[in-house]
Amino acid sequence: MNISITRTAAPKEKPKDQSKLGFGRIFTDHMFVMDYNEGEGWHDARIVPYGPISLEPSAMIFHYGQGIFEGMKAYRTADGRTLLFRPGKNFERANISNERLCIPPIDEDFALEALKELIRVDIDWVPTNEGTSLYVRPFIIAVDPQLGVHPASHYLFMIILSPVGAYYPEGLNPVKIYVEDDYVRAVKGGIGFAKTPGNYAASIRAQEKAAELKYTQVLWLDGVERKYIEEVGTMNVFFVIDGTVVTPALNGSILAGVTRDSSIQLLKSWGVKVEERKLGIREVYDAYNSGKLDEVFGTGTAAVISPVGELNWENHIMTINGGKIGPISQKLYDSITGIQSGKLPDTMGWTVEV
Repeated sequence: MNISITRTAAPKEKPKDQSKLGFGRIFTDHMFVMDYNEGEGWHDARIVPYGPISLEPSAMIFHYGQGIFEGMKAYRTADGRTLLFRPGKNFERANISNERLCIPPIDEDFALEALKELIRVDIDWVPTNEGTSLYVRPFIIAVDPQLGVHPASHYLFMIILSPVGAYYPEGLNPVKIYVEDDYVRAVKGGIGFAKTPGNYAASIRAQEKAAELKYTQVLWLDGVERKYIEEVGTMNVFFVIDGTVVTPALNGSILAGVTRDSSIQLLKSWGVKVEERKLGIREVYDAYNSGKLDEVFGTGTAAVISPVGELNWENHIMTINGGKIGPISQKLYDSITGIQSGKLPDTMGWTVEV
């Protein structure tokens, strides 16, 4: 499939101060768009100026939430190259989400080529400051102008780009996490493993509750017994207990994070013991009280590695590693960002040059 390119006649002014980019507030000049019609398949791939799209008020995405999205980043290296980090894993995961949401699969290889072409068109938008990147948001939405709960016959696949700085205001400084045991996010058999808007809508109330208590994010427990740890709102989560790195096993209600997988692979390559298993919040609290909870950190595309300095579970305050980043968190952050930025050799074969 060919990709047509229509360049903007009115380029936007690029941010002058990259230290104030924030996250997801600024968008580049162009976007990728492709249509799906039942019986015709995916077609009309194009790169066009970034701008509003026209949908009927009855478009099914508004009423039934049939949509998926992904998130990844492009990085500018010191020698001027632009690198993507494991983009194939993101498009592979997009098709896992598509299957769960009854959305037709995309051609993963073509999607990657389309993304690379879009970034080439907007290459001057890739920021260069330390810690900055170009955030990539692919998404698919159901656009049939029809009310009725069933899979749509028409979809839009789009990719938009945003130059970003740090996701959390704290940067690499440890964040404070509130353990939520009232609201639940997902259960096995539901859509927790898919990257779909409904999962995030379900998290907003608890996130607001945490923010009111001056916590950065929510740590979710399982939706049945409400005692087993699942994930943080925007990250998978890891605990270093008595020298062993423990993370909840993927159980059907947890998103299979690309940074999660990368961290596990790196840890094992360093000879660090890693366990993927059920992990109860009580076990974490007991480990803390016995002095065996060494570190807690989250992993995700947006923040990469986010150390956790405090956990609040039922008003039990756990201060982790004196509120400072731990050695495993720091090594993972340095290693992953080093590979992403081209500062370290990519011995894992994870980067793709645009």
